[in-house]
Amino acid sequence: MDKYTLNREDTVLFGIDIQERLVPVMKYKDQVINNNKILLNAAKEMSFPVIATEQYPRGLGRTVSELLDLIVEENVYAKNSFTAYTNEVKETLKLLGKKKILVTGMETHVCVFQTVRDLINDGYQVFLVKDGVASRTKANYLNGLDLMKSLGATITNTETVVFDLLKVSGTPEFKTILKLIK
Repeated sequence: MDKYTLNREDTVLFGIDIQERLVPVMKYKDQVINNNKILLNAAKEMSFPVIATEQYPRGLGRTVSELLDLIVEENVYAKNSFTAYTNEVKETLKLLGKKKILVTGMETHVCVFQTVRDLINDGYQVFLVKDGVASRTKANYLNGLDLMKSLGATITNTETVVFDLLKVSGTPEFKTILKLIK
């Protein structure tokens, strides 16, 4: 059951390329931004690390400001490769020493897929947050999900992730995070 269980002590949130010039052309962009905000706030509240990448930021802009404001700048990595599993990210994950990676981002069938493939190949357990990823078309989004599921990624959603990490209700963390979800 470990493949389906999250714990904050062994989890990293990894946001891939949710950038100013990509977001406007994405299907379900508002849902994706909102769910990433929930996850970023949950990471802050539960004290688990966040990393993010930006694909060619000079051309595609930075991570959208409402998300970038919730990420420590030194944990945002620029890249030109489609995979976000760059040497810098590999080193950061190695230093963090955590094996469960929550993945969100854009586009599902390109950068997200290639990153998930590389993470799994390197021994990480990937939890793909399906309401936290997007593509320009529904067909590409669904294809990306199918590919990642066949690779062994656990396909999940924002609320499942948050409540699994919380474990119990009635705590101050629960009350703070519940306000984000409602």
